[in-house]
Amino acid sequence: MCFPSIGHGFDSRIPHSMSQKFIKNKEDFICGHCQAETIGNGFTNHCPRCLWSRHVDNFPGDRANDCGGLMEPIGVETLGGQYDIIHRCEKCSAIKKNKTAKEDDIGGYLTRMIE
Repeated sequence: MCFPSIGHGFDSRIPHSMSQKFIKNKEDFICGHCQAETIGNGFTNHCPRCLWSRHVDNFPGDRANDCGGLMEPIGVETLGGQYDIIHRCEKCSAIKKNKTAKEDDIGGYLTRMIE
């Protein structure tokens, strides 16, 4: 089931960002959207409060993409109880899908989508 935000459509066939080329990269960061301080765990790639991300990877953890644009959460997809966040880069329009973590505020995001 997909929950795109109002006015945004996306292809539900977008592959997960997790791949066999994954590089665990433990980094703390300040969210570029809401300025929340986030403690990374090696898998963290988005803010758990607002769910925004930054476009810095070609493959998860490689930090090889020079774009650096903020990635807006434009939808949530669920399959078998697992939520995936769909992000779109505000700078280059790339779209990526990422798994959520237990600390992510999915409920708050869904509430904001329907307001």
